Amino acid sequence: MPSLFIAHGSPMVAIEDSVYGRYLDQLSRDLPVPRSIVVFSAHWTEGVQTISASPQPDTIHDFYGFPETLYQIRYPAPGDPALAVRIQELLVSAGIEARLDLARGFDHGVWTILSRIFPDASIPVVSMSVDPALRPEHQFQIGRALAPLRQESVLIIGSGATVHNLRMLQWNREDGQPEAWAEAFERWLESRISEGDVDALFAYREEAPYAEWAAPSWGVEHLIPLFYAMGAGEERPQGRLLHRDWQYGSLANSVYAFGELV
Repeated sequence: MPSLFIAHGSPMVAIEDSVYGRYLDQLSRDLPVPRSIVVFSAHWTEGVQTISASPQPDTIHDFYGFPETLYQIRYPAPGDPALAVRIQELLVSAGIEARLDLARGFDHGVWTILSRIFPDASIPVVSMSVDPALRPEHQFQIGRALAPLRQESVLIIGSGATVHNLRMLQWNREDGQPEAWAEAFERWLESRISEGDVDALFAYREEAPYAEWAAPSWGVEHLIPLFYAMGAGEERPQGRLLHRDWQYGSLANSVYAFGELV
């Protein structure tokens, strides 16, 4: 089972007929059928690694100003409390503090993409927090601690965005073309990922072009799920770009796979 980084884009991805939405609709055809799914979401930040352990998580509509249709969507996938406990054990064994959250539901970093990839909502899902205060190396190690789950048919996903700066978005732009700065950062990222150059990736803030524009320090939580997914993939992962398109001039809808993709 691979691990994946999947951009969750705008909440509208759950309902809109777009290039990216149509890609997500067919993504499951390229994947082994998972027995459970683990999602590190950019929209759940905690100072201690936290794991959802509710048997039936609620659907959280953590956004505003969107069509009413979005607020009516429910993603009724079950949780997996036993897997949550197993994750906690793996993390603690690796020297990483971890706690369970019995009430946490699915935020839109989880359900918008899963509602397109696995619309029948039959596969159990465990949500994972991310911590923007950690260095990328530490985020990678958290993912690495969960790598054994891939041999147990557990799909591990980091849900965020490689280029995500709300202040730079051009909401009325529909040409699908990126701004030069956004494309430069994304191309740098793709190259380092394909080479498995984790040292450069960990130092992206200093080495990548336009890093502060693409992943501003006040919004870095959207990039960091990439490091959790990378860690879950391999010791020195060489990832592969599966898909990329652009919205609003600088919002990258990118999907990367780490580890073997059957």
